[in-house]
Amino acid sequence: MKLLIGAVVAAIAMVTAIALGLTAIVLIDHDAEAIETTDGGGGLQGVPQEFRTWILRASRACAHPELTPALLAAQLSQESGFQLRAESTVGAQGPAQFMPGTWATWGRDDDGNGDASPWDIGDAVMSQGRMMCSLVGQAKNSGYRDDPRRLALAGYNAGWGAVQRFKGVPPIWFAREQGQAEGQTYHYVKVIMASMRRFQGPGQLQISGTGDGATALRKASGRIGTPYSYGGGGPAGPSTGFCDGRNGYLGGRCAATTTVGFDCSSLVQYAYWSSTKLPRTAAAQYGATSDRAVSRSNLKPGDLLFWAHRDGFIYHVAMYAGNGKVLHAPRTGRHVEIAQLSSAMPAADYRGATRP
Repeated sequence: MKLLIGAVVAAIAMVTAIALGLTAIVLIDHDAEAIETTDGGGGLQGVPQEFRTWILRASRACAHPELTPALLAAQLSQESGFQLRAESTVGAQGPAQFMPGTWATWGRDDDGNGDASPWDIGDAVMSQGRMMCSLVGQAKNSGYRDDPRRLALAGYNAGWGAVQRFKGVPPIWFAREQGQAEGQTYHYVKVIMASMRRFQGPGQLQISGTGDGATALRKASGRIGTPYSYGGGGPAGPSTGFCDGRNGYLGGRCAATTTVGFDCSSLVQYAYWSSTKLPRTAAAQYGATSDRAVSRSNLKPGDLLFWAHRDGFIYHVAMYAGNGKVLHAPRTGRHVEIAQLSSAMPAADYRGATRP
């Protein structure tokens, strides 16, 4: 996307301000790799209300957890300052600053008003999300040694061809040959990555305390919004899964083989792996921890809750999230989410809880 010259000046000014200590953010290469949120970015603040729903929806629609609401919000802020009628001198249009040719590829009528328009908030933000999600996927598959978020932002601003040319974010001198502001893409990426924190609001899940359970729950909460993928995921993070003749299907097709995500037990395994090497399946996790049973009245954050069929087979595991809620990956077609313990799974199937 092309920036207004004024936006570039503002970006450079922000970098200068940060360097002078006017904010708590330190701008260095890859600085955003240390940014964490308690809910996978589900908390969002500092955006106009009319943008909020669409930003959250666009983030949830992406299979890559790197595309958080805060990242999308920071990008919109840099592109247009959330201005509906923003238009650059080179013809980029709307809040997400789409060039007409790029809009022809990514634009959709997401708000259902009968017109796919870069000027409509819903259409613009969802299309921004689609394009960024695709770029994050390209970045993760590229093998380039850089944060995929930085690479995706560079691709959005300068085109993926520029990222391929430099095997990373274009250097500060890039764009000089195109007659544009020198360092445009370089500063665009740097400012957005640094300003993400400004948009990270109170999360859906507030986790206090220490210990393995609280630590594991914090780690799992960073994957809220990640798709469910039967057989997918593990200690290293989300991955595609498989179908076994009964599980992993959606709408009559095998969704698991093309969905990067977690199933219920791989999410738990991923969350606890640094402290406790739990086995892969829910049944095996119950077997490994059943000697440390916990009553429902004594549950603590991070405790494991299990559900079983009538024949005793454990088919689901979730993590207790406090206040009568659980964090879990429910089923194909859904995402990692927070749910009420009383309704997360059939109440009659509840088998009990354990503490790893």
